[in-house]
Amino acid sequence: MSDNAGSNTAHLETILGCHDHDPGKLLQILREIQEQYGHISPDAITRIASQLAIPRARAESVASFYSFLHIKPDGAYRVLFSDNITDRMLGSEELMRRMCQQLWVEPGKVSEDGLVSINTTSCTGMCDQGPAMLVNGRAITRLTHQRVQEIGHLIRNRTPLADWPADFFRVDDNIRRKGLLLDNKLAPGDALRAALTLGAANIVEAIKASGLRGRGGAGFPTGLKWEACRNAAGITKHVVCNADEGEPGTFKDRVLLTSYADLVFEGMTLAALAVGAQQGYLYLRGEYRYLLEPLQAILQRRRDKNLLGEKILGQPEFDFDIAIHLGAGAYICGEESALIESLEGKRGVPRNRPPFPVTHGYMQQPTALDNVETFCQAALAIQMGAEKYKAIGTTKSTGSKLISVSGDCPRPGIYEYPFGVSVRDVLQDCGAANTRAVQISGPSGICIAEGEFGRKLGFEDLPTAGAFMVFDDSRDMFEVARNFVHFFAHESCGFCTPCRVGTSMLKQTMDKIAAGHGTSHDLNEVENLDRVLQTSSHCGLGRTACNPVLHTLKHFRPAYENRLKSLDFEPAFDLDGALARARQMTGRDDTGAHLNTEET
Repeated sequence: MSDNAGSNTAHLETILGCHDHDPGKLLQILREIQEQYGHISPDAITRIASQLAIPRARAESVASFYSFLHIKPDGAYRVLFSDNITDRMLGSEELMRRMCQQLWVEPGKVSEDGLVSINTTSCTGMCDQGPAMLVNGRAITRLTHQRVQEIGHLIRNRTPLADWPADFFRVDDNIRRKGLLLDNKLAPGDALRAALTLGAANIVEAIKASGLRGRGGAGFPTGLKWEACRNAAGITKHVVCNADEGEPGTFKDRVLLTSYADLVFEGMTLAALAVGAQQGYLYLRGEYRYLLEPLQAILQRRRDKNLLGEKILGQPEFDFDIAIHLGAGAYICGEESALIESLEGKRGVPRNRPPFPVTHGYMQQPTALDNVETFCQAALAIQMGAEKYKAIGTTKSTGSKLISVSGDCPRPGIYEYPFGVSVRDVLQDCGAANTRAVQISGPSGICIAEGEFGRKLGFEDLPTAGAFMVFDDSRDMFEVARNFVHFFAHESCGFCTPCRVGTSMLKQTMDKIAAGHGTSHDLNEVENLDRVLQTSSHCGLGRTACNPVLHTLKHFRPAYENRLKSLDFEPAFDLDGALARARQMTGRDDTGAHLNTEET
């Protein structure tokens, strides 16, 4: 652990004690150990496994699964540049090169003195104020050449993060358009009081009558989910909030947790009343570590006001509390069953389904799991009444939707609309001009071209989890798709062979085309690969991995064809070119010294 073994042992015992030596809290224990010591040493893993009475292999497996955890010493300053496409469009690659040169460190490595390591991370959830980075888990926004140089000096001088300029860590909400949710006037407890007048059973009926559907993109009816959980066998039930918004281009949950956390917790609490749960969990993505203490303070304030804890609002059988679990850098944990596995202190590997979380969720017990925005909308639907809520939006998409707008527009940020708004209206509101394409719902969603800007956001047409990425006519859509493909290959959990191998093959194909060795055969193979991934991947990551390529091929095929070397198959490895060094050494460059690539 470190040189002072006795002190380290005592501190480890303190951390374990705070988590009641519960193996289910393994991820939180590992995270706190790393925050204290910079990495999780083999000795620490051994002691943790022993104290929790679990196999050491399990502890090490969990520690090695999450990208923000390190089982080997890393730099005292761990710098991660966001590698999302919008950050790249704002110049993140050049900024990273500048910092590497300034600090004499290679990307992906630790400096010789152990001071700093510099690498990339998939997306920090700061797409509206990038380029962004994480330094020891703290988000820094609005990077410029000057700011990067200043950060380099602070690192070189070993200045503690607490003494860095506060403006470096400023994260703005950037709310550009308010509606039903963002302009609500609810005070803490209002929705709960309305729910209590309805009664537990009628809450579910009201949510069903409101037409509320999950805001994570799939759009499953929230009332049906809560009803299934309420009716599931078993006494112990749970409510879980998915705040692990890892989809590139999405940052609405960040804003809701920053400025509307009471409404989030209110929605979770009325869900608990509806399904009969006494414990709730908010799974917060690791990139939002800076929100942990403020959210814990809000939870305590709600306990003090009798809005959480025992006998909520004086109701003798209404006990419910919420704990926050912090993720550690794993996009796959946004998938609900993988999130539950992670919540239980395991690797975030998706489960086989069925059974579904409503009957076999957290600890194999009935669990109502929804995302941040869904719980907010549920609180609004209960407070204003099902009929009034249902009157907003469209027939199959009731209420409003938060859109995270980023990319080529002068006013990126959060926009709220009733369902049914057109893509063109959003583009006009954010000031976008000369728009070539819009990526709806992140890399796993759909890319649309100008001819489709009249389409509407809603479950009838363009369902979305909230990402709205704008690309103008200066952008190369091949490179956009290539960035998304690299993202999927990096974030595959590796559990199933089709996804693990398929995303890697897709990445290699895109890189082959980028290097000038692509052919029409490679483009055809993407469609074949998509069929394999669609039918055999374990979860949605693999099934959507080919979407960026297929959609951009449909609308922007010349961006691919202009890179193709020939219409026939060509291997990515140039064997004749690899023999050039041998020819030089032997002084031969005649026909016999070259491979005959022509058919005989």
